[in-house]
Amino acid sequence: MTHKIAFQGEAGAFSNAAAANVFPGQDMIGCVTFEETIAAVQSGRADFAVVPVENSLYGRITDIHHLLPESGLFIIGETFLRVEMTLLGVPGATLGDIKAVQSLSVALGQCRKFIADNGFRTINAVDTAGSAREVAEKGDRSVAAIASRLAGQIYGLEVLASNIEDAAHNTTRFLVLSREEKQAPQQGRVKTTFVFRVRNVPAALYKAMGGFATNGINMTKLESYMVGGNFTATQFYADIEGHPSDPGVIHAFEELDFFTDYVRVLGVYPAAEGQ
Repeated sequence: MTHKIAFQGEAGAFSNAAAANVFPGQDMIGCVTFEETIAAVQSGRADFAVVPVENSLYGRITDIHHLLPESGLFIIGETFLRVEMTLLGVPGATLGDIKAVQSLSVALGQCRKFIADNGFRTINAVDTAGSAREVAEKGDRSVAAIASRLAGQIYGLEVLASNIEDAAHNTTRFLVLSREEKQAPQQGRVKTTFVFRVRNVPAALYKAMGGFATNGINMTKLESYMVGGNFTATQFYADIEGHPSDPGVIHAFEELDFFTDYVRVLGVYPAAEGQ
């Protein structure tokens, strides 16, 4: 059975590569924004979405933390993509021909040393894959794109240099979203993601978190963000290692409930291999 997978960006974007890793051979739907990506699954235009949630260099993807809890979708998996920047030129171009490089500003920043060492002029663009497409369309041998190897394959560009990013550990974590809840079985390494709001009492957050510590539950992420632009309404986004049916997790959530006025589990899913 063929599924339709939504991702943010044009064909060849790093999100496209991540989606293809999770769903090889499936139909990919590129979306302009994260809102459109999520809406594609909500409306049934896509069966699943693969969206970035955090990057090892730049931290959390703020839009996702705001959009996901209100989307009605569920997290059913995760994947990690090593971000490998590639210099792509038109057919026949060589590294010596290149005078300018075009890409998303974040991608240009991640390749600052390579760009400086070669004396390239930079051209800011909307995204990496779109830069590859534009370079291919213009056919200028003096301009190259910084994008994924997949983008080069899609738009017929040649690889002039590989792994040009400054930091070798640049990795993005992606979540797999679905309309239907599909909890991982209570075996192997499992992650549970949830959001909550603490009650307006002294030390509520400290006490709410205490149950995870005393029950030996490893909390791998805890992020806070405002709700509705209200400085007094703070929501927390958390990941833990464990299944809601595990005895320790049950006790931890019982204590969490006592100090919160809102808790919602967004997903129970297998932890990505090797992470």
